[in-house]
Amino acid sequence: MAHFEKQLTSNEVFKGRVFRVTVDDVELENGNTSVREIVHHHGGAGIIALNDKDEITLVRQFRYAVGGELIEIPAGKLEQDEDPFEAAKRELGEEAGLIAHTFRPLGASVPTCGYDTERIYLYAAKDLEPTGQHLDPDEFVTVFTMPLEEAVEKVLSGEIVDGKTVQAILLVNELRRRGEF
Repeated sequence: MAHFEKQLTSNEVFKGRVFRVTVDDVELENGNTSVREIVHHHGGAGIIALNDKDEITLVRQFRYAVGGELIEIPAGKLEQDEDPFEAAKRELGEEAGLIAHTFRPLGASVPTCGYDTERIYLYAAKDLEPTGQHLDPDEFVTVFTMPLEEAVEKVLSGEIVDGKTVQAILLVNELRRRGEF
């Protein structure tokens, strides 16, 4: 039998530009009830770009919520009903100044499943061509490349901690090891 929870009521308590929050009463599978506080988010898309030297393109940016700089793959939030693949290609161009000619879907990341609906759709790209970075006015990033093997080591050492980036690096590394990308 599959586990489940059934929504009984939902009350929106916050609505912002990026997400909204509800407090939901739910019925548990044993018949008891509980409360769930849920962040509703449109989701995001990220893309790991691999050049012909087996280097990946990364960005370094300050993340206010965690109080410091993180190393990440190019990524961004989805607009309502936006296609994740188109968003990933857009972010590769905006943040890294690249277009790609070969893509592979890597699935999705669910970063905080305990209270957030966000899914981040991941893609791998290769056969890259520079086009020029065009950042949003409130976006400040440093773009750089790193050998894929070194990025794996930085994941294992805890230097790269962003969830979508960790997942993308490990997936692409395994696909390269298998000769599948």
